Amino acid sequence: MKVADKIAKERILAKIKLIRASEGKSNPNESKEERKAAIERAKKDFPFMVQRYFPHYATFETPDFHIEYAKMIMKDKNFRGFCEWGRGLAKSVVCNILVPYWLWLNDEKIYLVIIGTNQTKATQLLEDLRLEFENNTQIIADFGEQKKFGGWDEKLWQTKDGNFIGQSLGIGQNCRGLRVGPLRPNYIVVDDIESKETISNEKNQDTLVTWIERSLIPTMDGATRRFMQANNAFAPIMIQKKLQSRHPKWKVHHIKAYDPITYKPRWYQKYGKNYYKEIEDDDILAALSEYNQEPHVEGKYWKPEDIQWTALPRIDHFECIVGHWDIAYAGTPKADYNAIRIWGLKDKQFYYITGYVKKSKMKPAVEFMADYQKWLPDSAKILWRFESQFWNDAVKEVIEKVEEEKSIDLRLTQVNIPKGKKESRIISQYSFYQNNRVWYNEKMKSHNDTIVGNALLLGIEPGYTGHDDAPDADEQCITFLSKWIPPKPPGRPMAGRVERKHVY
Repeated sequence: MKVADKIAKERILAKIKLIRASEGKSNPNESKEERKAAIERAKKDFPFMVQRYFPHYATFETPDFHIEYAKMIMKDKNFRGFCEWGRGLAKSVVCNILVPYWLWLNDEKIYLVIIGTNQTKATQLLEDLRLEFENNTQIIADFGEQKKFGGWDEKLWQTKDGNFIGQSLGIGQNCRGLRVGPLRPNYIVVDDIESKETISNEKNQDTLVTWIERSLIPTMDGATRRFMQANNAFAPIMIQKKLQSRHPKWKVHHIKAYDPITYKPRWYQKYGKNYYKEIEDDDILAALSEYNQEPHVEGKYWKPEDIQWTALPRIDHFECIVGHWDIAYAGTPKADYNAIRIWGLKDKQFYYITGYVKKSKMKPAVEFMADYQKWLPDSAKILWRFESQFWNDAVKEVIEKVEEEKSIDLRLTQVNIPKGKKESRIISQYSFYQNNRVWYNEKMKSHNDTIVGNALLLGIEPGYTGHDDAPDADEQCITFLSKWIPPKPPGRPMAGRVERKHVY
């Protein structure tokens, strides 16, 4: 026997042993009336359903967030969302076993597709429910044998009556035309697909986001089309976060594992009061990232708590609005970001409004500026700037082309920036953060480009070697806006606004 086959056999036998260990918890003397009443109660009462059919999982009381999530799925036949819970909170068990079984128990026809990092991983996730249908004595006692001989493959199987179909698939695989007879998937779970490869390769993430949107979700058809992704938000930039920013109406069921101040576990029925304190003692950054979904970006200056979110003043009430473009030419995965950060000044406070931070070619960046300027009301003006050392015929050609296509005059100003000491320039802005004078547009919290830009800011540290395109653009904007603050005491006329002559 091959080593892989032996490991798989041992894994399956261990799962069967776990399932059969709960046989003694069922009532062998249960009458037909009692059985019928119990089934009806299980249809309505999620914790009771878990206790009756899955006591081997219900070793602790079902927490409130399990119940809340299960009811959310039950009520919405066109659910789109994320089971975004910290590590150890049973995301896979709830999404892949308990909820789909509960829907089937409530007489729904289920065609479950589980997506894993690869076909093998997805099949392992799917086998948990398959083995329940095969070996769970309470299920068999209540509904009879479920295994359909000739239709019980580990990658694709269905119950005898055909009312439950399970299928596994690796992320990114061809999924067009998925069907069993006339039936198409109606319950899809993308489970724990983030890996070192996806986290470190944003282009790969974007490819998988597109695959989910354009290939996977459209495989569903009919009145019932549930889609969910089960993953903890352990990194600043993830597939699920990109999906969330692109689909703000999708539901995010975000659950932290513990209170970082009191250390009270969210699933207090399972974890002791010192459990997470001890985990933090091992590695606090890893604990916050994996259990509380507060990813830490290595940096010595800015921390997530330095980013203050607020509602913006009315756009035409700003004293000045400026956008700085940090130019990148290549538009490749390993290249710099084309970073445009737009900031406004109001009452000596600096407000981040929006931005563009992508590893794109120059044209989309210039199009962003053109579209934003067109969006602004006539009563609001913006000053566009970029570093003069980037000026060349290619940049000029792109700007002129976009201006012609969009019928707009951007009036970009070239800025001479001293060479060297970029790190010092960026870090010099930290005092504004310390003095609570820097604010971020709360509407941009889930904006992907803002997330990327802020992640770069949080990564600034002595001698850093990572990207600094967005922080560099931020520094240029804040430095420029600071010159618009009147140097004289309040009540005195404002001094002349500098650099206006360079713009028009």
